[in-house]
Amino acid sequence: MSVSVLVVDDSAFFRKRVCEILSSVVGIKVVGVASNGREAIELVKKLRPDVVTMDYEMPVMDGVTAVRHIMLECPTSILMFSSLTYEGARVTLDALEAGAVDFLPKNFEDIARDASKMQDVLRNRILALAKPARERASPEEPTKNQVDTGGARSTDSNQPVKRNERPRSGKVEDKYRVRPKAKPAIDAKPIGHPVDLIVIGTST
Repeated sequence: MSVSVLVVDDSAFFRKRVCEILSSVVGIKVVGVASNGREAIELVKKLRPDVVTMDYEMPVMDGVTAVRHIMLECPTSILMFSSLTYEGARVTLDALEAGAVDFLPKNFEDIARDASKMQDVLRNRILALAKPARERASPEEPTKNQVDTGGARSTDSNQPVKRNERPRSGKVEDKYRVRPKAKPAIDAKPIGHPVDLIVIGTST
């Protein structure tokens, strides 16, 4: 099944080039285009695309405002385009805060001259954003037997729970549920020597 994409940009040239690049990628289908944020909101609700590529500076409604509306009315994976300026960096952070999932610098020179490079970048980003929600979702809900009983586990919901708390109607209150631990992204291995400094990096 193809990944459906809605392209949003006020530049006719940029819309055309993005559509041309994406249309040449097997597994990706451009289902619509919009020239401003207002059109984008309506088309997202109508077409239900898997991914939206969103520009920031547009007439009628800017991209960040459109992202906020889309995430409230019809949550969708959004790839934001922003210029390589200080203002563009600030807008990118605003867009991510509003609900955009990822961003790319908007560089007319790259998209005009080096279509193959842009194709690879766009394809990889869009396919990553279009993964089924279940692959990016939160951990599974605990079963009724996964109960914190203060040192002992109850295998029967009718058995009394310690801490002088009885579940109502045979069910344990949410505050005693044991939440399953998220699976680590990589296999953790002991280092074997002292660590003086830990550095955590983020994408923005």
